[in-house]
Amino acid sequence: MPKMKLTKSSIDRVAKPGLSKSDVLYWCSDSKGFGVRVTPTGLAKFIAQGRIRGTEKEVRLTIGSYGAWTVDDARRRAEEYRHQLEDGKDPREQWRQDEAEKVTLRQVADLYMARDGKMRDSTKGEMNRHIDKVFAAWKDKPIASIREQDVRKRHKEMCENGLDGRPAPGQAQISLVTLRTLVNFANRRFKRSDGSLLIPNNPVHGMKDDWKEFEPRTRHVELNKVGEVWNRLTELRIVARNASALAGVDLVRFLMLTGARKSEGGSLRWEQVHLEDDPAQCWWHLPNPKNGNPVWLPLSTQAVAILKQRQKAGNSEFVFPSNSKCGYITDTRAPLEQLGKIEGIASDGSGAVSPHDLRRTFVTTGFSACGIDLFKLELLTNHVPQGITARHYLQTSRLQYLHPEVQQVSDWIEQQARIAHAKATGANVVPLRA
Repeated sequence: MPKMKLTKSSIDRVAKPGLSKSDVLYWCSDSKGFGVRVTPTGLAKFIAQGRIRGTEKEVRLTIGSYGAWTVDDARRRAEEYRHQLEDGKDPREQWRQDEAEKVTLRQVADLYMARDGKMRDSTKGEMNRHIDKVFAAWKDKPIASIREQDVRKRHKEMCENGLDGRPAPGQAQISLVTLRTLVNFANRRFKRSDGSLLIPNNPVHGMKDDWKEFEPRTRHVELNKVGEVWNRLTELRIVARNASALAGVDLVRFLMLTGARKSEGGSLRWEQVHLEDDPAQCWWHLPNPKNGNPVWLPLSTQAVAILKQRQKAGNSEFVFPSNSKCGYITDTRAPLEQLGKIEGIASDGSGAVSPHDLRRTFVTTGFSACGIDLFKLELLTNHVPQGITARHYLQTSRLQYLHPEVQQVSDWIEQQARIAHAKATGANVVPLRA
């Protein structure tokens, strides 16, 4: 490799297009380890080279382009790098640390959600809400700059005022779980120059003593109100003001009969539904459920009737379509608010029910009213049983063999509806279940 005294005039002489067919390195005859690389197109970049003290590792570093850097400035930077190498430090590690310290909360979240492409859209949506709303003031700031006192203050604000002026301790805690997850991920993805953690102390860890332990929710529709609920949904279907309202009512009915999550039922596509004349051969499929266990679930004759009604309602790819941006029903508040008018509907006396309450109602109905084994209800709600035998020897994906159980739940709901109708109309004869 040629040597020459690096000056502006000497570099101008060699940094011309067409003087060589490949890159040429010119080392400075006056400064050890300082040089310039010239490409066939005439582009010149300053470089520095040296060995890390205590190792056999030779390091070559790019300083910058000639023109953006003067010869004297580049020479001084090369000397800085050589001093670091003499101290046993690799300047590249410091560069990485500098870049890592700049990475923002938003960038970390995007990297986390793009890891394997398997994160559910609903989970991404929840994480994005936390970043864009709960932590809006931090999202474009370096994640390493977030301190425990900042987290403690934001947690208190959320507990007292939430996002809309109402206390939201549950949302405050859930959002901190998201932040803790992202900080831990940032520590796995980025390191300091000495290999230590980018964020030595996760700012959320100090908040555990401030978290409230929330009791598991158990609210469901009282069993003696299930018939009234079903009849009210039938009435709401008749008076639905438009196609979206009708789809919303049908979705709530579907949730009652299947125990599905709102997101699973709402986003159901026709390609996930299989209908035949034989009810025992009808099923619906969840290819990417919350627990990652793809499952094929049986459909009762009542659920099949709902789906066949939906087939006649339009030609959308979704079973429960709407005019929303996503194309399917995501909001069931309207029919659920109407159900909340039924006196004594909720098991906790609150007078309100949520979509997940219907999921718990399905399980309660199956276990308490129909005597179905709990592990079968776990399978039907896609909670894989935790026992060794159940996990390793039961068929936990293709569940058509549980059609009798899901039919039993639907029949009981229909029977309760007949009883409720008889009471409401003063009838004294009710057909008994065979």
